[in-house]
Amino acid sequence: MSKGGGKMTEPEERTAASASKENNPDDRTRSLVEEYEAKLDEVAELIARVRHEINNPLAGVLGQAQLLLREDLSDKARKRAVTIEELALRLRDVVGQLRDIQKPLKSSGDDESDSG
Repeated sequence: MSKGGGKMTEPEERTAASASKENNPDDRTRSLVEEYEAKLDEVAELIARVRHEINNPLAGVLGQAQLLLREDLSDKARKRAVTIEELALRLRDVVGQLRDIQKPLKSSGDDESDSG
């Protein structure tokens, strides 16, 4: 209440409402869930960007290694090209796992399809 004993001012009402919410466990839990959902959305967005930034050059490395393997190479050069291809395929699998991790984080109301 204001000093005069009358009606509370608007800032006092907001402070009282905020204190009431913090004292209500259901409201506090809901607030925490909303905060964590927002953070999970940020993580999902980061994963999508990382996947994109890794996948594009990775496709080029893998393609170049596979083109090299079509050529006549010395045994040593062929072995190196095979190693590059195998490692690129492993990275591609890791990027795919990131996609699998990201999908559950999408909210059920999203109509966007995953393009990467």
